[in-house]
Amino acid sequence: MKDKRVDAYIAKSAEFAKPILTHLRELVHRACPEVEEKIKWGFPNFDYKGVMCNMAAFKQHCAFGFWKASLLNDPKGILATVDQNSMGHFDRITSLKDLPSDKILLGFIKQAVELNERKIKRPVKVTPKGSKTIDTPDYLAKALRKDKTSAEIFENFAYSHRKEYIQWFEEAKTEETRNKRIAQAIEWISEGKGRNWKYEKKK
Repeated sequence: MKDKRVDAYIAKSAEFAKPILTHLRELVHRACPEVEEKIKWGFPNFDYKGVMCNMAAFKQHCAFGFWKASLLNDPKGILATVDQNSMGHFDRITSLKDLPSDKILLGFIKQAVELNERKIKRPVKVTPKGSKTIDTPDYLAKALRKDKTSAEIFENFAYSHRKEYIQWFEEAKTEETRNKRIAQAIEWISEGKGRNWKYEKKK
C-alpha cells in the first residue's frame, strides 16, 4: 500500500535522490506486495507486521536501513556500515551505483519480511559493566524532541560522536552560545553528520 506522503517526500528531495528513493521503494514493494508505507521520524518507513526498513534523503546523500539488520544473514558483511556518522546500513548513497545488486537487496528485504512473519524481535541491548556511556543533557534532549529525525539519528550515533557534540555544548561560555551551537548541531545531525564532519577524510 503506497502513501501519498511518500510520493511528496520523494518529489521534494534533491534531484540526485529521486531515482535512488524511487528504486528502493519499488524493490521493497516487489519483495513484499503487502507492505505498508508510513512517514515516521520525518522519513519513509516500510511496515509489514511491524517496522521492516526505512529510507531517507539528505542534502548530499541518501540512506537505507533495516530495523532488524543485526538478525539478517549477511555473510559478505554488506550491511556493516563503515561510516558511523551515516544513517542506514549502506553508507552514504549518492547514486544507484552505490547500492548492492537488486538480487542482494531483494534478498535482505525478504529476510526482513520473514523475521516479522515469525514475530522475531530485535535483541535487547544490555550495557555491560565498564562500557562507555554518556547521558544526554536535558537541554539537548528538549531540542531533539522538537526534531524527530535528528533525535533518531543522534540516538544511533556511535558513543564517540554523541560525546563530541555534548562536549561542544558544555564548553560554551554562555547560554546564548550554547543555544547557537545546538541549533547548528540539529542541522548537521539531521543530515547524518558528526560534530567534526568537516575534518573527516572523504572516501
